[in-house]
Amino acid sequence: MRVDIYKRAEHHGQFTYLAVPEGKIIPEEAINTDWELSERGIDVEDNATHLPDFSIDAPHEQIRAKGYAITSVKELADK
Repeated sequence: MRVDIYKRAEHHGQFTYLAVPEGKIIPEEAINTDWELSERGIDVEDNATHLPDFSIDAPHEQIRAKGYAITSVKELADK
C-alpha cells in the first residue's frame, strides 16, 4: 500500500503524523487545519505492524477501520 503522510506540530517540537491512502483526502473526522502534507507516496509493506519514522502502530488495521492511521498518543508521551 502507498500512503500520503501529513503532519502537525505538537509540544516540544514533536509531530503527530497521519497516513492516508495515496491520493485520498483526509476523512472528515480527522480534518484539522493544522495538518500539512509531509510526504507523498510512501510505500508501506503488507506485513508492516509499525511505521517507526512516524510513530504509527498497526497502520493497515487503522486504515481499514477508519480510513487513516495516526501517531499513537503513547508514542508522543514516551518521548
